[in-house]
Amino acid sequence: MQLTTWLQLVPGRPFRRAGHRTALVAAGLPLHLAVVPLWLWLAGTLAALVPAVTPLPVLLTLVVTPLLTVGQRRRYRALVGKDLPRPAAPGPGRNWTSAVRRLATRALWRQVCYHAVAGPLLAVLDLAVLAVWAAALVAASIYVWIWALPPQWRVTDFGYTTQAAYITAGGLALLFLGPRLTGALVRLETRAAEVLLGPSRTEKLTRRVADLAESRAGVLDAADAERRRIERDLHDGAQQRLVSLAVNLGLARATLGDLPADARKVIDEAHREAKEAIAELNNLVRGLHPAVLEDRGLDAALSGVAARLPIPVRVAVHLPQRPSPTVEAVAYFVVSEALTNVVKHAQATRADVTVERIGETLLVVVADDGAGGADLAAAGGGTGLAGLAKRVASVDGTFSCRSPDGGPTVLTVELPCAP
Repeated sequence: MQLTTWLQLVPGRPFRRAGHRTALVAAGLPLHLAVVPLWLWLAGTLAALVPAVTPLPVLLTLVVTPLLTVGQRRRYRALVGKDLPRPAAPGPGRNWTSAVRRLATRALWRQVCYHAVAGPLLAVLDLAVLAVWAAALVAASIYVWIWALPPQWRVTDFGYTTQAAYITAGGLALLFLGPRLTGALVRLETRAAEVLLGPSRTEKLTRRVADLAESRAGVLDAADAERRRIERDLHDGAQQRLVSLAVNLGLARATLGDLPADARKVIDEAHREAKEAIAELNNLVRGLHPAVLEDRGLDAALSGVAARLPIPVRVAVHLPQRPSPTVEAVAYFVVSEALTNVVKHAQATRADVTVERIGETLLVVVADDGAGGADLAAAGGGTGLAGLAKRVASVDGTFSCRSPDGGPTVLTVELPCAP
């Protein structure tokens, strides 16, 4: 039966936990002492002034270090259920270049420091804690050992009962102290293993940043997918019902000629309201996620935006391949909102939109010949230029606006579109 199975049979959660921790300490003792013979060998060769043999213990230490690290990880996983985080891998390969790269990594030398320096020190503490447990068990069961002696000795040396009582009390005190000493040692060993056998602080921060970037990308993709779903539901549901209502009201107005004037007026107003609602819903659908963007891409979608504006807009889109849906949606909304601002505030007579991919960057430039004076810092509350800057920053893009008084205004956006 395995050790962990035996430990599960120990009654009481505190006793089982102390048993697991003591087993962890006992299993770590041979691993902590594994490198000591190599360093004794190194000290002996240095004392004997045999330089030719001196590098051999160091090389053997570098060879056994990964094996000892694997043993430490398995020890923590099997006995306390803890997985020590792994440092970043130096890269695949079995040639000399990869070997040199592994030797140059800080992770390897931190592991060497753990096994060659911290390991022997922890082994001393392991021996001390195990000695406390052994003394506690022997002292607490002193009466069992006494009754194992010959009866004649117990009769002639009857004063042993008082001494045994003191020894038993001391053993019970050590049994009370043992779990606390073991817990403190396990926490110390775990901390040392996490610092020296796991990733460095820089690697942890790098992983955290990568995880956050991946999580944010997933949230953005989910939000974009939800917008597309809402657009489809509005287009296929509410919009079609409004169109049907407008058609029925138009037919009623055309076919029912004998209606009173008041009723005809109500039908006319309802028909007009239905058409206005359809127009507003069309604008809302295009604002959520236009179907033409998903079906035909940025060129067709931006050309549709430009065609609806009251000023001439030149659109130039040069994309060898479509970017991701999220980046494509950000570029569309930036251009759409920027052109809306041009019409409302710039007093411009024309505008130019350029979209092209340069390497792994999608470059979007919107320029107009208006009055200028647009100020990103003055825009507030997530609207206007501030809202565009936040939308661009959501995908790690850069946003800049150059708008001197008197114009022209040039808005430049760079969006990463690496695969």
